[in-house]
Amino acid sequence: MERALDTQIDEAKRLILIMAGSVELALFEATEALLGRNSSKLKNIHQIENKINEDHIKIDECCLNILAKQSPVAKDLRIILSILKINTDLERMGDQCTNIAYTTQDYLSRKDLQQVSLISEMSEFVRTMVKKSLDCFVRGDAVGAKSILVMDDEVDERKNRVFRELCEHMKKNPDDVDASLDLILIARNFERLGDHATNIAEDVIFAYTGSDIRHGGKSGS
Repeated sequence: MERALDTQIDEAKRLILIMAGSVELALFEATEALLGRNSSKLKNIHQIENKINEDHIKIDECCLNILAKQSPVAKDLRIILSILKINTDLERMGDQCTNIAYTTQDYLSRKDLQQVSLISEMSEFVRTMVKKSLDCFVRGDAVGAKSILVMDDEVDERKNRVFRELCEHMKKNPDDVDASLDLILIARNFERLGDHATNIAEDVIFAYTGSDIRHGGKSGS
């Protein structure tokens, strides 16, 4: 017989997946607007962020209700705590997508730079990280979550390359300073998106193994 707690945890997971879907959509629209130079897609991102914010509150309320009424322990408690943390990361990812939208709006009024191709690569990695981290959470796949940590290094490497190339480009092409700074800001936001996806992967590992690997930790229970 299924426990009431199991049903409520499943509902919290369902809500998290809906919210994650909105984040993935916002990320996709931001990337399409930038690479396709299509400012009309930027309006969608602000609407999506409103939905993400609404889901953020709804999930917090759902988890707090479970904690208050069911008093979960051990693995169940870890899962609820992880959902609360994932919820926060997803909300911040929505903010990051909005930041990208604002900066893209400025960038689209300027000359297109070839370094935008590196932003495209960053986006592909980040979108994969987001999807895979949530898939691992639903499946309870701590092993799969560990592979996401390596992907974050790829995102960081490309961000550093964007910074290096654009700094050199600005020295030689002072007229492109504004466009270069826009891309640097966008790359920084994609890097932060990767960091949040990494946080989610770490939460998955904690939820299903009890191991807290943040800051190199190896504790478990």
